[in-house]
Amino acid sequence: MTSGSLIAADLVIAVLAAAGWLGGGATAAARRRPLALGLATFALVATLARAITIVALARAGWWFAAEKILIAAPLSLAAVVVAGPRLLRAPRDIRSVAVPLLFAGYAVSSALLVTVLHGYPASAGAGLLAVAGVAAATAVTWRVLGPRPSGTVSRTVLAVGVAALVTGTGLAVAPNPASGVPHDHDYPDTRTVGEPTRRVTLTAGTTTVNVSGRAVAAWAFNGQVPGPELTATVGDVLEVTLRNRDIERGVTLHWHGYDVPNSQDGVPGITQEAVLPGQEFVYRFTADQVGTYWYHTHSVSDVGVRMGLYGVLVVRPAPATGVDVTVPVHTLAGLPLPEPTTEPIEAGTPVRLRLINTDSTTHRYALAGTSFRVAAIDGYDLHGPTPLVDTAVLIPAGGRYDLVFTAPAAPVALFVDGRAVYSTGPVSTATGEWPALDPLTYGASSPVPFSRFDKRFDLVLDRGLDLHGLLPRYAHTVNGAADPDIPPQVVRLGDVVKFTIVNRSLVVHPWHLHGHHVLVLSRDGRPAIGSPLWLDSFDVRPGEVWEVAFRADNPGVWANHCHNLPHADAGMMTHLMYE
Repeated sequence: MTSGSLIAADLVIAVLAAAGWLGGGATAAARRRPLALGLATFALVATLARAITIVALARAGWWFAAEKILIAAPLSLAAVVVAGPRLLRAPRDIRSVAVPLLFAGYAVSSALLVTVLHGYPASAGAGLLAVAGVAAATAVTWRVLGPRPSGTVSRTVLAVGVAALVTGTGLAVAPNPASGVPHDHDYPDTRTVGEPTRRVTLTAGTTTVNVSGRAVAAWAFNGQVPGPELTATVGDVLEVTLRNRDIERGVTLHWHGYDVPNSQDGVPGITQEAVLPGQEFVYRFTADQVGTYWYHTHSVSDVGVRMGLYGVLVVRPAPATGVDVTVPVHTLAGLPLPEPTTEPIEAGTPVRLRLINTDSTTHRYALAGTSFRVAAIDGYDLHGPTPLVDTAVLIPAGGRYDLVFTAPAAPVALFVDGRAVYSTGPVSTATGEWPALDPLTYGASSPVPFSRFDKRFDLVLDRGLDLHGLLPRYAHTVNGAADPDIPPQVVRLGDVVKFTIVNRSLVVHPWHLHGHHVLVLSRDGRPAIGSPLWLDSFDVRPGEVWEVAFRADNPGVWANHCHNLPHADAGMMTHLMYE
């Protein structure tokens, strides 16, 4: 059973236990003895059974079980101690055990709410608020159902509830002692000195594009979706002038996966101001990083990219030979792009398919009709890639895979999520049952280039209630905080940095660090044994633990975030900062 399955199972058991206790208490109050005893017995078994999932999660990592052990376990124990004996000696008048059963329900429910609304890390504030909730609910239940407690008991419960509520609220809303990244600072210009050899102008504006015969409202570069494909040869100096015609919320250009100098990274509030209507910004950098990349706006990116503000960037070592095809996959107004194309290719011709996922979720790609090799991932060539056949590849949000093959005499087709998007002729192969490639085991291995780690950071991904803004919000969190309150990861130039990225949530988080590629060390404790994987975008699935490392060799302040862009907008955005 995977850690992700354990997280889901633990949540289901907790919900069933809470429902059983509350249902048992309610039916006991209604004097429905058999049903009350049945529900309460079920709840008792579920509460005790939850210990199994909590222990299993603790073995997978403290991150997965912290609040369950420190808060849920004591509350569940209190539920069992208070309700269990009364259940075993249930009197004829079942109504007399309603309050203990409901107390158990409140305790288990409060523990569940700590996991759902607070998550990681376990905190004294969350625990105290849970206790306050149990005390308040129990006091009200006593008053409604009776028998009323003695004055001493009543005052004690009231004092405990008030003290827990006040202290817990104060701890929950207290400012984070570690400040986040300053969002108001100078933006040093470190553009490449020298005369540009390639100049491009991209104008962002609202428009209407045709997709599968339908007119679709879009935001576009130069009136097209995707924007113009930018190509360069190693050694070129690119100069890209970005102009904003009428995008009211502003635009920038982020060169996804391309490790440009910090001032060219295009993150508003960090490396530049957003380009507003009527304004322009000039980006300039050297094309010294061969591979498949893409560009997109990073200003209100969860909206801008989805609406069409993206395009392809390809840097080649020399002029292309054979057939070189880019396939940027996107969903625009619910319609899939690109539209299917057929291009006959002479047998024996070398072909490179550059697959780019510009959406916020994973896509499944399958090449039918030929064997192929995965030559590169995220712009970095793989060592010793071996031929694959009848094998799919899963590309995370923002990721890129280069597939190479020699065109056979028979037709070949590329399927994305079962839809043919590129072919050399008609192909009817079913690819849905093909196994997916695990890139951590593919290709020839080589020794890890790092013998030490100067800095280590844990990034625990979760969901929780963020109380630090003007209004509370249910945010995607990193280490229990949401942007802009997440402390940055501070490094020095030359440090070898190790990230441990943990997903406690029930959804996939495609992780993306700007300005650097990271070397994958392990996933769920199992070392990467294939070709060295230098990635800038990778899926951290529910319950997974990834260890990655890199050398801090590109000074600046860099975004480090989930590339499911609505998740980033909802708080899952942190920063790497050089001292």
